[in-house]
Amino acid sequence: MTSSVESGTAALRARLMREGFAHVDHAEMRALVTSCGSLDDWDAFADSWNRLQPDAYLAALGRHRRRRHAVFEATGAALVRAPHQPHYQAVANNPLQGGIERWFEPVEDAAASSRCLRSILAFAQTLFGAMSPEVGIWRVEVHQFRIEASPDHPGEPTPEGLHRDGVDYVLVLMVDRHNIASGTTSIHDLEGRMLGSFTLARPLESALVVDRRVYHGVTAVEPLDPTREAHRDVLVVTFKADA
Repeated sequence: MTSSVESGTAALRARLMREGFAHVDHAEMRALVTSCGSLDDWDAFADSWNRLQPDAYLAALGRHRRRRHAVFEATGAALVRAPHQPHYQAVANNPLQGGIERWFEPVEDAAASSRCLRSILAFAQTLFGAMSPEVGIWRVEVHQFRIEASPDHPGEPTPEGLHRDGVDYVLVLMVDRHNIASGTTSIHDLEGRMLGSFTLARPLESALVVDRRVYHGVTAVEPLDPTREAHRDVLVVTFKADA
C-alpha cells in the first residue's frame, strides 16, 4: 500500500471502532480496494447482476427481490470458496425469515473468481482482520442483491426493517442504481436512536458496519420514470469469526 492508502485504511478502521459504522464515498473506496487488487473487469462483474435469480423465500411472503449467494473461508491472507451451502440467520436477527436454512442460487463461477470480487474481499479481509487480529478463520458470505421497483410495488432492500445480520462485520457496496429514487441507508444504535443516514448512489460507494454495535436498514425504492425498468444492485459481504 502507498502511505496515503495506508493512512486512509487506518482512518477508516478508527472510524469504525469509534462509531460502529462508516459511509465511504466511491472515490475513497476505489482507492482502498485497488490497493489490494484490480477492478479492471468491473463491467463483466456488474453484468452478472442481470442473471440473478428470484428469492423464492421472499416471494412466498408477497415480496420480491433477486439474489445469489456464496461462502468463502478466509485464513490469514488466503481466501477459498467453500462448497455451496445455505444461508441461515437466527430469528432474533431476522424476524421475517430467520430460523430456517435458505438455499439460494450460487454466485456464478466467473463472478466469484473475478478480479473485482477478489479485490473487494481482500480489502475487507485486511480491514476487518486488523480490527480483530485474534480471529484465525473467517466465514465470509457474499450476497448479490437486485431490488426491483414498479409503480405499484416499491422495492424493499431490507424487508425485515432495521436489523443486525448476526455477524461481526458487514460491507454493503453499491453496484448500480437504475431509474430509482430513495434507498436511504440509516444506522441506529442498540436503543434505536439514529446515528446517521446516507444514500449509496454511485458504483463502489459503500457502507461498513460493526454488526454487534448498530442496526441498519434501507428505505424502499421507487421508479423515477414509471414506464421504465427500475432496480438497485448491491453487493453485501459479511465476515463472522469461525475460529
